[in-house]
Amino acid sequence: MDFLRPASWEEALAAKAEHPTAVPIAGGTDVMVEINFDHRRPEYLLDLNRIGELSEWEVGHESVRLGASVPYSSIMEHLRTELPGLALASHTVASPQIRNRGGVGGNLGTASPAGDAHPALLAAGAEVEAESVRGTRLIPIDAFYTGVKRNALAPDELIRAVHIRKADGPQQYSKVGTRNAMVIAVCAFGLALHPETRTVRTGIGSAAPTPIRAKEAEEFLNAALEEGGFWESGKIITPAIAKQFAALASGACNPIDDVRGTAKYRRHAVGIMARRTLGWTWEQYRGAGRTLEGAA
Repeated sequence: MDFLRPASWEEALAAKAEHPTAVPIAGGTDVMVEINFDHRRPEYLLDLNRIGELSEWEVGHESVRLGASVPYSSIMEHLRTELPGLALASHTVASPQIRNRGGVGGNLGTASPAGDAHPALLAAGAEVEAESVRGTRLIPIDAFYTGVKRNALAPDELIRAVHIRKADGPQQYSKVGTRNAMVIAVCAFGLALHPETRTVRTGIGSAAPTPIRAKEAEEFLNAALEEGGFWESGKIITPAIAKQFAALASGACNPIDDVRGTAKYRRHAVGIMARRTLGWTWEQYRGAGRTLEGAA
């Protein structure tokens, strides 16, 4: 195994173009596990740790440009206002040591359905900034996951950053694991309210071959909130609406049985998380003074 250590982003792109099979490594929290267990033996490792710009972020008017190597601990400390869902997801990542090393770019590159960042990225509405010597493109998060641990990157592309819409409403994240820390998700659920567009977005992890959105559940809830005047009034969402939203979210899953949980349990748990996160986010919305006259 050869170890490539570019000193700049341009050198990294050139190295990836010359060696398309090279596996990028920054935090190494996914790659090194696979190598240590002999599940993967790449011909080349492409070390990106000397490229400082990958650990930087920029808060713009509408979105945050998050460098691929920004550690989860920095998201938790500095971006919980702009990216509350992702900050909550970051809290559930492994241990403090791993949160200081791992970043969203690694989660995206691995594209595991159990990656903790994915539900929050789907719910917030993100784009992946991919670059090669041929140029740069933005990949919508909905089009990024193409299969089990597969993504839309071309062989010569690297993830430079992630563009994530700043929160315009409450966001929540919930995860089920076999213990409280250092655990791969049995399943996970992210929810984001977008009052500016009067829409709701979801994200589901570890309950399908890829991270997914519960689109039918979103469509139902968007219609129910609009037709019932909930955005204007801020009234409490009825149990019937919450129950149907949860059932549709559960129905969006296509899970498997494995050592961490059964398919039946995953579907049930996703429904519970959908109902609870909806309750939490809506209470935040009602209590944040974002409703119009007549709000409770």
